[in-house]
Amino acid sequence: MFTKILIANRGEIACRVAATARRMGIQTVAVYSEADANAKHVAVCDEAVLIGPAPAKESYLCGDKIIAVALATGAQAIHPGYGFLSENANFADACHAAGLVFIGPPASAMRAMGSKSAAKSLMEKANVPLVPGYHGDNQDADFLHGQADKIGYPVLLKASAGGGGKGMRVIEHCADFKAALASCKREAISSFGDDKVLAEKYLSRPRHIEIQVFADTLGNCIYLFERDCSVQRRHQKVLEEAPAPGMPFDRRAAMGEAAVAAAKAVGYVGAGTVEFIANQDGSFYFMEMNTRLQVEHPVTEMITGTDLVEWQLRVAFGEPLPKKQHELTIHGHAIEARIYAENPEKGFLPSIGTLRHMQSPSAVTFELGGTVVPAAVRIDSGVREGDAISPFYDPMIAKLIVWGADRREALARMAQALGEYQIVGLASNIAFLKRLVEGQAFASADLDTGLIERNQESLFPALQATPDTALALASVALLLEEKAAAETQSSHRADPWGNALGWRLNSTLGRSLAFADEFTLAGGAEAEAYAARITYQTDGWLFNGQPLSLTARQGNELHIKLGERAVHGTVLRDGEQFHVFSSGLHYTLHYSDPMAHAGEVEAEGGRLTAPMPGKVVAVLVNKGQDVKKGEPLVIMEAMKMEHTIAAPHDGLVEDVLYGVGDQVSDGAPLLAFKAAA
Repeated sequence: MFTKILIANRGEIACRVAATARRMGIQTVAVYSEADANAKHVAVCDEAVLIGPAPAKESYLCGDKIIAVALATGAQAIHPGYGFLSENANFADACHAAGLVFIGPPASAMRAMGSKSAAKSLMEKANVPLVPGYHGDNQDADFLHGQADKIGYPVLLKASAGGGGKGMRVIEHCADFKAALASCKREAISSFGDDKVLAEKYLSRPRHIEIQVFADTLGNCIYLFERDCSVQRRHQKVLEEAPAPGMPFDRRAAMGEAAVAAAKAVGYVGAGTVEFIANQDGSFYFMEMNTRLQVEHPVTEMITGTDLVEWQLRVAFGEPLPKKQHELTIHGHAIEARIYAENPEKGFLPSIGTLRHMQSPSAVTFELGGTVVPAAVRIDSGVREGDAISPFYDPMIAKLIVWGADRREALARMAQALGEYQIVGLASNIAFLKRLVEGQAFASADLDTGLIERNQESLFPALQATPDTALALASVALLLEEKAAAETQSSHRADPWGNALGWRLNSTLGRSLAFADEFTLAGGAEAEAYAARITYQTDGWLFNGQPLSLTARQGNELHIKLGERAVHGTVLRDGEQFHVFSSGLHYTLHYSDPMAHAGEVEAEGGRLTAPMPGKVVAVLVNKGQDVKKGEPLVIMEAMKMEHTIAAPHDGLVEDVLYGVGDQVSDGAPLLAFKAAA
């Protein structure tokens, strides 16, 4: 077996590979960019080497640098993870030329499957079912239009070299074809440098089902059953599960055998995924093959009791597959949710910032086939509390994977685990995922790739007022914080008015705590509820007239009694924000401190700041220019998306502090602005 490998990746997959290598007694070498100097994957590997600046094209995509590091550190093989260089046939060839083992398929297999149209021609010869369509080289617009007419509308156009939902168009009517083709080709050439497209019959309500295949260098090839990845947004997976709900034994066998035939057709070696699009009637068609380990591989590991990274290492070393087809069985059900730093309510806009607080669900062990598997709740993550989600890479925080004896148990465990997740410092998709998992469509396995779009109303509900239980928890946290601060000030210890216990001579102290959230800031009709009226008592308080008391406390976790209700939750303060985690939900409350600006007059102007780290791509105003409220001033780019900073009021631009192309940090002042009188 290898004694040392280099992991040519970052984040959770680098940590995942390192964990298996450590268990097998294999040393690991990490590579990292300047942005990842303090990253988790650097810490968990035995060695780490800097390979370049933050942009991936100057670091993680530099195959020559990575190979040089592998040779210098004595690594015998390179594991590419997924993304970056994992499906780069030239990199695989370069590894081989340098005397290194590429832990992945042969370059020839990657090239064969790299073009969607060429792959489909190969699959047709191997008798793998294909979606009716045209996958040839003739790219004449009139010819393609004629092919679409033969296929029958709706038709799906997609870039032959594409992926990630780019270069794809659904055409409902013949008259729309040529405009859609031109648009598709423009996006394809921009994204992939190749404007070749293929045309296929567009299936209504299709399911996305993929088969995990594995082949060794001795000619053995098996399938490790299927995963259902139908729940997607913008053609990107959100939830994955194994096995696929409602999959009959004979169809599973047929899809598995077709996937093995596809792998054998290209002389495949290692871990791969053959993706199929399936009709609701059970018919299925080859879509593409991913010549690498997939993000969602843990659900397969959960139901089969295998470690697919270990299999990769053994196969790359020349060993036979650890199991034969008849030795594989399905145990229970597994679901994976991708935890992202993003805001689903704002079009899944990526969120950049620091993980100022992160509490993950507790791991749960279980037994599978006589072997204790690490956890029925498993978390694969490449970040830790205190780490930053930068604009340079994918904003994934973690993969949350759960196992259950059946799908119902797995669903319950996933909902519970999502409710235990706590993240402060940036937006996340956790609440959205919880609604998705608990929603009727997913719970009843009414699955297709349009599930999210079909259930917009339930998945993106209108803003609701924060309940009084959450407001009471935030109020108690604030009152306890004030008491602790007063107790640390020795000058107040003998002062009954300064002890923060609300003592008053011959009277009681009453005060109002002002909170706001997105509901009130948006003008919600129940904004009055956010004035928490507190009356101090000897054994607690009155909260809006209801008795309120603290019954137990452990760190940030509070147990209170509000009226006759026992309530508990975790409260964390981040500046003027109170984050309340209670009953599986997360409430963010903005506290308006009346003492914070005492004696000050709040200026209506000021220095407009960057909402996140990024690059200035446009400055739309000049120094000394008068502007109107809402007028765009600066455009920033972060996470490959543009963000416009607009004037908060009518006023004057006093100074422009950054120019086009400048990189700015979170909170950096972009320009000085003076509000109109």
